[in-house]
Amino acid sequence: MIASDVDGTLLGPSESLTGRTIATVRRAIEAGVPFVLATGRPPRWIAPVAGPLELTGYAVCANGAVLYDCGREEVVAVHGLLRPELLHDIAHALDKALPGCRLATERVSTGADHEMRNFVIEPDYHNPWGDGEGRTAPRAEVLGHPAIKLLVSHRGMSSEEMADGVNALFDRDVDVTYSSSGGLVELSAHGITKATGLADVAERLGVEPGQVIAFGDMPNDVEMLRWAGHGVAMQDGHPQLLAVADEVTGPAGEDGVAQVLERWF
Repeated sequence: MIASDVDGTLLGPSESLTGRTIATVRRAIEAGVPFVLATGRPPRWIAPVAGPLELTGYAVCANGAVLYDCGREEVVAVHGLLRPELLHDIAHALDKALPGCRLATERVSTGADHEMRNFVIEPDYHNPWGDGEGRTAPRAEVLGHPAIKLLVSHRGMSSEEMADGVNALFDRDVDVTYSSSGGLVELSAHGITKATGLADVAERLGVEPGQVIAFGDMPNDVEMLRWAGHGVAMQDGHPQLLAVADEVTGPAGEDGVAQVLERWF
C-alpha cells in the first residue's frame, strides 16, 4: 500500500498535480497497489486531488479523524470527536496561554457533504492559506457542536511557537500538530493520527504495516512515517520529519513522490 500526504508532498508550490506524478500514481493503481491519501484536509477538499489521480479507494482525512471513500464520496468512519464541553475548556485555557488567538472547528457529516457549514470560524480567524473559506460565527456557535478538529490561529506567532505553548497545557487530553508554519495549530482527540487512520485502512485491505510506504513533509506526518514499513520525507520537509524518515526524496516541486515510486512503476 502507498500512503501520501497531499499539501507539500503530492502538491508542490503550484498547488497542482504534475503530469509525472499523475502518471506514476495511475501506474501503481493499475498494478493493483492501493494508493491512499493521508491528509489534514477535510473530506470536501479531497475531490480536486482524487479526481485527476482517478482514486476510488480510501482517503484518511483530518489527520486521521475521518475515513473517506473517494469513489462513493462519503464518510466511512469518524474517530475521536471533540465534544463541546471539552472544546469550551480548551478555549478557556487557550485564552490565558495565547492571548489574541482565534478559533475554528471542523465538523463532518456521515453522508456526501462538501458544504462549508462544516467549517466554522470566529471573527478575525487567520487562515495562513488565505482561501477565505469558513462560515463566521460567534465563539459559542464555533464550539457548540462536536468537532473532528479545533484549529487555533494567531497572527503574531509561528506554528512552532504555538505548538510548544499548547502542548504544555493539555498533556494527554488532545494531540497538537500543524501542517503550516503560518501561525496555525490543529488539536484533535488524543491518539488520533494519520497512523491510526492508515491502520484502519490497512486492516480493511489486509495489508501489514511493513508492506506500506508513506510520504510526508510536516510534523503531522511523523506518526505515519514511523508506522509505515518505509517512511519517506520530502527534501524540504520539517526537521522533525527528516529525523524519523527512512529515506529522503526530492521536494514536491520536483516530483519527489514520483521519484521514489518510479523504481517499481
